[in-house]
Amino acid sequence: MPGHFEPLPGGGAAVALDDVEISIIRSLAVQLLELIGPGPAEDAPDDPLAELFAEGPSEPPADAVLRRLFPDAYTDPEATPGPREADEQKAHSAEFRRYTENDLRAGKRENALAVVRSLDALASEAADAGGAVLKLTPQESQQWLRALNDLRLAIGARLEITDEEDTDLLYRLPDEDPRKPMVMAYLWLGGLQETLVTTLMP
Repeated sequence: MPGHFEPLPGGGAAVALDDVEISIIRSLAVQLLELIGPGPAEDAPDDPLAELFAEGPSEPPADAVLRRLFPDAYTDPEATPGPREADEQKAHSAEFRRYTENDLRAGKRENALAVVRSLDALASEAADAGGAVLKLTPQESQQWLRALNDLRLAIGARLEITDEEDTDLLYRLPDEDPRKPMVMAYLWLGGLQETLVTTLMP
């Protein structure tokens, strides 16, 4: 079980994590939450309908990580459309973003919060023993899977990973490269994500 997820009887998954691993995942999830930001209802807590009727942004985020997490829906990065097609794509993407990004942010926020909460519940046990076994319900496993994917997308954006060839180069980085810790986290989270996917397969 160390370093990888295994299935639990009746559904769900479990993984053994030491206190350092718990701290790393929790820190990354908190950073992701800070980057995603609060929801409209948190900005206006006295108005319960604020989030329901709030429109999202129409422009892509300025931050590279957020652009990776919330890409344009109608833009093909490998295509070279003409001016008219480009304008149409931009208009469609803006409209789609306006009505979907808030919900997407809320979902990613809830997944990251689920990770933080489950790790916080494990923290005291891990502190006493130097580690603990995290046990997830099927629903929590799905939230973790989505959150791990978001964390890897975020780190990948910071590392400027765009394809498999970039990933291959990461394995050859010298230890003194300042990106090495982030690379190690990226690869480690990838292993966790892969074993969780396998665990959840029927």
